[in-house]
Amino acid sequence: MKPYLLTVIIFFLLSPGGRAQQVIPLYRVVPNAIETATVTEKWDTISTGRILVRSVTAPTLTAYFPAKEKATGAAVVICPGGGYSYLVINQEGSDVAEAFARNGVAAFVLKYRLPNEKIMVDKTIGPLQDAQQAIKIVREKAAAWHIDPARIGIIGFSAGGHLASTASTHFNDRIIDNPNNTSLRPDFSILVYPVISFTDPLAHKGSRRALLGKDTAQAAKVDFYSNEKQVTATTPPTFLLHSSDDKVVPVANSIAYYQALLAAGVKAEMHIYSAGGHGYGLNNKTNTDHWFERCLNWMRANEWIK
Repeated sequence: MKPYLLTVIIFFLLSPGGRAQQVIPLYRVVPNAIETATVTEKWDTISTGRILVRSVTAPTLTAYFPAKEKATGAAVVICPGGGYSYLVINQEGSDVAEAFARNGVAAFVLKYRLPNEKIMVDKTIGPLQDAQQAIKIVREKAAAWHIDPARIGIIGFSAGGHLASTASTHFNDRIIDNPNNTSLRPDFSILVYPVISFTDPLAHKGSRRALLGKDTAQAAKVDFYSNEKQVTATTPPTFLLHSSDDKVVPVANSIAYYQALLAAGVKAEMHIYSAGGHGYGLNNKTNTDHWFERCLNWMRANEWIK
């Protein structure tokens, strides 16, 4: 892989609203990487308006900073979903980041590597490496970015929710270079129709197959990535959102994680809609409720937004 400068080279893109955003490479040299010219990043817009990113080899953070007069000091890393096969980079990424920024929260869309044995020595750890590196960067740059290093959370949708819950339960499994011993633990997590478990019948088989491969007979690895089994008293407080009629990722995933959090004495809040299905991003069109406002209220109640 080519070296990617972490903070020296910063590119600027324009969001639909016209505000410049920083695109920050995650690494100088991407770890766990296999150099190949046969895999190249692809962006596609499908008929529903979703922008899908595939074959990520150069992971990045795109930063959305709030206006100075609105900034609260809180921050979130955003993990879009896509079954560990692609990233819904707008509806579960940039749209969410802009909503946070409007409410004073610095937001960072994580374009993470998707499991692929052609570009990774160990594809099972690639996404988690990128999530840990994202937390590390935001925490280490907190002062420069006017962020409170004790109010940095993570949010994930669908398989991105699996990655966010993995980062929230495996932060002591340090699989990146961390010479400053920076804490990789998110201070809070927000999980939206998340994949949580790799055990049947809860598992979203596509996400499990993409991350672990076709051979899922390795019980230890399946358990390792079944995050309801990895919750401890140090797991971050969590906001969960799901719909009862989700046919892609069963609502029992969120329920299992919620129950594990309660059993460990971790603060948790869960909202389950009767309808909505899967993959609606910020807008569950089956009702007039706005879950994002509930999430902001939860953040205020716990003083991550002050």
